[in-house]
Amino acid sequence: MNRKHKTYSKPKRPFDKIRIDEEAKIKKEFGLKNKREIWKAEAKITSIRERAKKLISAGPKEQKALFERLKKIGLEVNSIADVLSLNKENYLNRRLQTIVVGKKLTTTIKSARQLIAHKRILVNKKIVDSPSYIVPVELEGKISLKEKKNVKAKEKKNNERKLNQKETIKND
Repeated sequence: MNRKHKTYSKPKRPFDKIRIDEEAKIKKEFGLKNKREIWKAEAKITSIRERAKKLISAGPKEQKALFERLKKIGLEVNSIADVLSLNKENYLNRRLQTIVVGKKLTTTIKSARQLIAHKRILVNKKIVDSPSYIVPVELEGKISLKEKKNVKAKEKKNNERKLNQKETIKND
């Protein structure tokens, strides 16, 4: 059985006032649950930058493949310099939670997180219940709210159907 590794690393200085204030601001802006989500985004951007640094000496074909992969998830990059200048805010803007608010499906970032967690958001007609889901550009237009089923109307129809069945049995 494969062990699942950590996808982030904690800050080296745990009580750095400047970093704590900056993370609190980002946490509030993007409606994140905890600082670990910021650290995960940071780790992801760092790994993307590492790949880009390795591709500096590689051919344009490999570089183009990385650029295409990043463009699919919505990060606008055309050169190695663009990849190296990416920051965690660019990555956090591609989360489902942020895009739901951007599309005006909800009014606040917290309500977007709640709708996603309660399985009310559909991406390409499939339920996605992870607010941290990175939305590809091609699926951005296919985000919608789940249709609300009217439970009372269904119960009323079922009751009417049962009454009709009883009446037909009595008449026979």
